[in-house]
Amino acid sequence: MRQRVLAYVTRERDGGKELLVFDHRDRPSAGTQVPAGRAEHGESLEDCLRRELREEAGLERFRVVREVPVLGNWVARSRYENHAFEISAEQQIADSFEHIVVGDGDDAGLVFLYRWVAIEPGLALWDGADSTYTQL
Repeated sequence: MRQRVLAYVTRERDGGKELLVFDHRDRPSAGTQVPAGRAEHGESLEDCLRRELREEAGLERFRVVREVPVLGNWVARSRYENHAFEISAEQQIADSFEHIVVGDGDDAGLVFLYRWVAIEPGLALWDGADSTYTQL
């Protein structure tokens, strides 16, 4: 089974924790998401995280805080072995920004609209199907 990573990039702000999320500029029906992607053959999970965060968000400097269990009703139906990680950015990230996805994946050329959101109950990631964020 092919592996997939989900990157939950967090920061501390005003006494609370925030999560970096994005929406597709041209496909709003895709819902709010976090950077994620499939590992290439022979690629480690950490290398996959580095590549996906660079391609999907333009992030170069970060550290993996920890792996967290993937939660949500979608997990049992997934075609992948999913691995979720809490990530701490080691570079300044704007409060909101646009990023054009690079690389040769299915999402290359898409425009992602990023923003920080408070981590609190009711955060609707992937249209409410994902509750992994509750562990952050």
